[in-house]
Amino acid sequence: MTAGRLLGCRVVADEVSKTLDVATLLAPTSLVAEPGSCVVVRGPNGAGKTTLLRLVAGLLAPTTGTVTIDDTVADERHRHTRENVAALIGPPAAYRDLTLADHLTLVDATWGRDPHTCAERVDEALGAFGLGDLGERFPHELSSGQGQLFRLSLTWFRPARLLVLDEPEQRLDTDKRAMVGELVLSRCAQGTTVLMACHDPVLTASVADDVVDVGDIGDVGDPQG
Repeated sequence: MTAGRLLGCRVVADEVSKTLDVATLLAPTSLVAEPGSCVVVRGPNGAGKTTLLRLVAGLLAPTTGTVTIDDTVADERHRHTRENVAALIGPPAAYRDLTLADHLTLVDATWGRDPHTCAERVDEALGAFGLGDLGERFPHELSSGQGQLFRLSLTWFRPARLLVLDEPEQRLDTDKRAMVGELVLSRCAQGTTVLMACHDPVLTASVADDVVDVGDIGDVGDPQG
């Protein structure tokens, strides 16, 4: 689903933390993700995994420390971050009156791809996530697991050198989790950098080049992890 090999981003988080009023959402944490590698973030619920992913994706500004993508500060307002990062952190916006295929077609057009070959790319993308027969369904017609696969397909579909994924295994059975693991490894082999929070030890063992443990920090204000 990615044309050729494209060198992924180098991500560096240096003693990055986030506080909100008196609550610590993330204690100082560091990581390095090299191009083409997969780094898995682990830790108990509330330890700050989701906050760390948001900082890397440029959705939040750190209280202390820095996050850089290719030596550029991670910030969704900056073109470098927007062009290079595809993140699945919480459900993306979906249109009730657009089918799954319509959503991918919209993404395809947004990124200026050849409209004459769009249908082929859409079919390939849906098929890769086991949704090949569901292209004409609407998002609200999907099961919980199918909905998660659709969200992953949307994230995969747009051009990106860095994928940031918050528990991509959620709502998926064992076979589908294994499929997602294979897709992660394939993207890394193509050069993409992947940073993901994960609770599944089997999936973690299958994809991780490095693991960053985010510990229980006590008084935590990030209920999502």
